[in-house]
Amino acid sequence: MLIREAAADDWPRIWPFWHRIVAAGETYAWDPDTSEDAARALWMNPAKDVYVVEDDAGSLVASAYVTPNYGGPAAGIANAGFMVDPAHGGRGIGRALAEHILAVARADGYRGMVFNAVVETNPAVALWTSLGFTVLGTVPDAYDHPRHGRVGLHIMYRAL
Repeated sequence: MLIREAAADDWPRIWPFWHRIVAAGETYAWDPDTSEDAARALWMNPAKDVYVVEDDAGSLVASAYVTPNYGGPAAGIANAGFMVDPAHGGRGIGRALAEHILAVARADGYRGMVFNAVVETNPAVALWTSLGFTVLGTVPDAYDHPRHGRVGLHIMYRAL
């Protein structure tokens, strides 16, 4: 597996799984009806450092970004987003990508990373916890999950 910086022409290979994940409405607090143009602006924003994962066959199977969570004097805290193509889940791709992004953020001088809205039923909560993130708090009943009804959104943090 190869983890590399994304190029603009990677977007057409990111969009299918980005759309599938967001449209499912189970893990991201983004509108499930987000258009492709709006999605590209969100994910491939120039303020974000975007990465992709290619498997051994050259298929693009995951993507992530890292960006400052705040501005000004608080710009030393990173934020990140991760998506693994559901067809390629359970193979350690998410963990490898997360470890890579944490290392990149640390090398770029960030002092910590925060996730602002992790759906509490998201299976990735276990991954984040295993990588040293803690739940700072939970906004109760903040997310209308299509299967679980109203669930909380965690705010998670890890020092780098």
